[in-house]
Amino acid sequence: MSNAFNIETYQATKPSVVTIGTFDGVHVGHQKIVKRLVDESKKEDLRSIILTFFPHPRMVLQKDSNIKLINTIEERSFILDSIGLDYLLIKTFTKDFSRLTAEAFVKDILVKKLKVKKVIIGYDHRFGRNRNADINDLITYGKAYGFEVEEISVEDINDVAVSSTKIRQALSQGDIEKANTFLGYPFMLSGTVVRGKGIGKQLNYPTANLKIKESYKLIPKHGAYVVSSKIHGATVYGMMNIGINPTVNGNTESIEAHFFNFDASLYDLDLQVAILARIRGERKFESVEALQEQLEKDKAFSLNLIKNHTIV
Repeated sequence: MSNAFNIETYQATKPSVVTIGTFDGVHVGHQKIVKRLVDESKKEDLRSIILTFFPHPRMVLQKDSNIKLINTIEERSFILDSIGLDYLLIKTFTKDFSRLTAEAFVKDILVKKLKVKKVIIGYDHRFGRNRNADINDLITYGKAYGFEVEEISVEDINDVAVSSTKIRQALSQGDIEKANTFLGYPFMLSGTVVRGKGIGKQLNYPTANLKIKESYKLIPKHGAYVVSSKIHGATVYGMMNIGINPTVNGNTESIEAHFFNFDASLYDLDLQVAILARIRGERKFESVEALQEQLEKDKAFSLNLIKNHTIV
């Protein structure tokens, strides 16, 4: 069971095998590394730990608040849990922390806090003040402090670096199929169901309006999508619109899901919605009636995909 929490509250009850990184998306490249970490932990009877930093260092050091991430911390934890990771530990990233020397980071965090016995890390990983330490320094510290260092190959690192960028690009272009192929699971949006304007209800397509609290979460290109969600333990399918609802003169972005054959109230429920396929782009229709006709077509398209299992 993966537990995501601040490293300060972590109590090491046994030694650990650790990897360090953002792991945004936890895509197929990441999953290879995490499986190696988990396998090693079972073989050597160690805790498997991913140490990550939040906020993203670029948000802190470059004041880059526009950076968008594929997963929220909760989503990342949920996916890592399914792979068998023990702990996702978050170190709050601050300017003060960025000035910590490489040796102090190794000694105070990896050795004292995490009781590290092995670090699995990329050949290009840099850490410490001004990111001036590399894997060779880590190997030297390992000899001094009693832990082993295993290098992740250049091929695996390239998988990781390239796929995250490609996933972000695919989502921004609305290419959900490509994004899901790289992820190895459906891209998800997580939020709380809030009251909307009730327009969906008037169109005979009541919707759950999803409010996402994390401003850094990447939202796919505006349009209509086929989705699924687990509600009260059962999988339900539906379609979701991401956009501004131009046909009814909307001007703010909303995320609204209509679930098929489902009529229970979802207000205030925390919902995780998996995006399975793209139906079409968002556009302004000549009339509300024309929009209703399109919604009927969207529903038929979605049900056909679901019935024929032509989605992830």
